Amino acid sequence: MCQCVGRNTAESRTQQVMTDSVQDGRKRNKRKYGGPQAGGKRWRGGRELEPGMKGVLITCNMKERRCTSEAYSLLNEYADQLYGPEQLAEPKDSSSDDDVEAALQKEVEQFHSSTEKRQRRFTALDSGANNVLFIRTHNIDPGQLVHSILQDLYSTRRLKSRVILRMLPVSGSCKAFHEDMLKFLHSFLQPWFLSPNHASYQICFKSRNNNSSKRDDIIKSIAGLVNRLNPKNKVDLTDPELSIIIEVIKSVCCVSVIRDYKRFRKYNLQEVAKGPANQGSSKQEVANEPATESLSQQEVGENEAHQEQGERDVANEEHDEQEVAQTKTNQTADVGGDSKIKEVEQE
Repeated sequence: MCQCVGRNTAESRTQQVMTDSVQDGRKRNKRKYGGPQAGGKRWRGGRELEPGMKGVLITCNMKERRCTSEAYSLLNEYADQLYGPEQLAEPKDSSSDDDVEAALQKEVEQFHSSTEKRQRRFTALDSGANNVLFIRTHNIDPGQLVHSILQDLYSTRRLKSRVILRMLPVSGSCKAFHEDMLKFLHSFLQPWFLSPNHASYQICFKSRNNNSSKRDDIIKSIAGLVNRLNPKNKVDLTDPELSIIIEVIKSVCCVSVIRDYKRFRKYNLQEVAKGPANQGSSKQEVANEPATESLSQQEVGENEAHQEQGERDVANEEHDEQEVAQTKTNQTADVGGDSKIKEVEQE
């Protein structure tokens, strides 16, 4: 009896150990593949802003999903005008090949290069900051594209977005460390500021979720770098020819050199659509001022004429009233005389 009880106890312990090992294996598999149940980190896989990318930086006031939809629609509309409709390269069919090994080799090569071949010209990525979107561009000049959008909005005065605030091109990006930024900008700024090229400029710096990049230090270093490229480059904060845009988000520094920064209201789509309309209305008001002045003078003359006529009417009314009063007096006097004559006759 004791032997049977001992065997049952040993078998139950063995089953329990096997069950625990299976559960541990499942937990290890979840941790290995980063399952959310195991508290693993989410796989990012190039879905966020990284150094070396080009694109468009877009700011909005909440409603990031709607902002992304508007950005895709707006960028594709003007990209079709500048570069034509988007065309995706499809992988070639290798089923007709007689050599099986060659066909397999081609399939492997196509698999590795399919990401590059099928890459869309616009891809939304995580910027690393709230209310800020980054749209990565592929085979497109972001500076030319954004400038054409703002130029059209400025001339037509048509607002084509409700959520998008600012739209800044990112022509280059690097790590957001002081030395890395200066090294990158030394070659990046040469097409605009290296002798014999020169221009008036301003530096616009913005930092988000980064405490290591000091604004004054970065601006002074960039200004010194531009001066070394060509001493004829001058700082102009009122009406510069070029604007150097520095946008730091976490550990990435986004850079661009743009024109018409003041004219296009700091590349704010909402303000650009309002600007020309206000200017046109102000000009129209100025043009209407002489007509308004002449009209007012005419009204003043008419008012004076009416006042003179009114004074004449009042004088005539007073004269008529005096005549009426005199008539009443005469009538009263006549009535009194008749009564006296009657009394004399009676006597």
